[in-house]
Amino acid sequence: MSLPQALIATQRFGLGARPGELSKLAVDPRGWLTSQIGGVASLSGIQPSPERVVALAEARQELREMKQADQKNSDAFAQLKSQQRDYYLGDVSVRLQAATGSDTPFAERWVRFWSNHFTVSIARPIVSGLVVPFESEAIRPHAFGRFADLALAVMRHPAMLLYLDNAQSIGPKSKLGRRKEAGLNENLARELMELHTLGVDGGYSQNDVRALANILTGWTVARPGRMARHLDVAPGTFGFAAVAHEPGEKVLLGQRYAENGEDEGIAAIRDLCAHPATARHLARKIARHFLSDDPPPVAIAALEQEFVDSGGDLSAVARRLVTLPDSWSLPMTKARPPEEWLIAMRRAFAVEGEAPARRTLGALQQLGQVPFAAPSPAGWPEDSAGWLGPEALMARLDFANAAAQRIKIARPETLVDQILGSGVAEESRFQIERAPSAADAVALLLVSPEFMLR
Repeated sequence: MSLPQALIATQRFGLGARPGELSKLAVDPRGWLTSQIGGVASLSGIQPSPERVVALAEARQELREMKQADQKNSDAFAQLKSQQRDYYLGDVSVRLQAATGSDTPFAERWVRFWSNHFTVSIARPIVSGLVVPFESEAIRPHAFGRFADLALAVMRHPAMLLYLDNAQSIGPKSKLGRRKEAGLNENLARELMELHTLGVDGGYSQNDVRALANILTGWTVARPGRMARHLDVAPGTFGFAAVAHEPGEKVLLGQRYAENGEDEGIAAIRDLCAHPATARHLARKIARHFLSDDPPPVAIAALEQEFVDSGGDLSAVARRLVTLPDSWSLPMTKARPPEEWLIAMRRAFAVEGEAPARRTLGALQQLGQVPFAAPSPAGWPEDSAGWLGPEALMARLDFANAAAQRIKIARPETLVDQILGSGVAEESRFQIERAPSAADAVALLLVSPEFMLR
């Protein structure tokens, strides 16, 4: 069955159609997508990360002082955890609401792709209140810019520096290192090469990981009572601590980097972003996210070449993705991850207003994808198998049945036409139209292949 291009635009590239949207886009679905490239709407009501970093650091310092004084700190610790959770819950609600009502869903999907690529996770409680500000401050402003600028913004953000422990990384031969205050941490360097740029098959060695870790020593966060006394920057922001930086020349991937302080790291990151292996790695990942678990080599090659020719211009890569023949001819076989499925549901039923944060998180926990809770720096899986196992499908069926009881639609078959159009298979349409009740019809729509796949 040949799928309508408007449906492909809203599902493969967007977050699902809203009622009546397909008919509006039918004239020029590709133009609708390309019009979204180049700008991303900001999220309103998100407190800046420096303020939260300072508040967290001060609260933790208070706890340490209470512990040293042998005072009870259980109430203070509970208050600290509650504050972090309140930050997170409020932010996630704002983010979900923005996606539900977005007029630029391709831009939102593009942001979410890069946010997952540069994963930070509430699995580390120290960053639980920073994950949405991270996306808002580091990802959104650079999502359609140069990849190197995006990577630099990410590597300098407090959330990433804290999540992967670089804020505490100290060169062994630095002034602080010689005092044995702490040691070198390789986490950020390893993930920067393995996940963010070159890829696991990018041709680097453990010696390269250590060299990059040494290059990035001193990249930290100004926090009260920590490295702040060595920094001349605003509290809660990125700073370079020369006293923690490993001195001397470093050799990374055969390239020599002379002693140059913070600029060593900037040069190394820009070189990694321009490496041919990075273009290949990113092209494969973009194609796998938007097209297929096993994307055509010609599509990967086209995205890779665009990345190289444009100097890592992500706007150019996004435009090339939209113009690929495979983008409009491949069947939609990619599973919507649970959060996307929930957003598509809210868009389909024109849900407005703030999403109840705790109830939403409970639903996503049931479905297996709590926002910013990926179990590792690799982020959430891009392949469909990670989302469509037997248990996952049962969880979706249970959720769809429960949601259908709350959604009051007299004629669900009309909604099918509005959000899926002629892209619905006859079997799915037959089941929905012959359902015993309107609620059953809604549940069948939500778990139909046409709604769960993109």
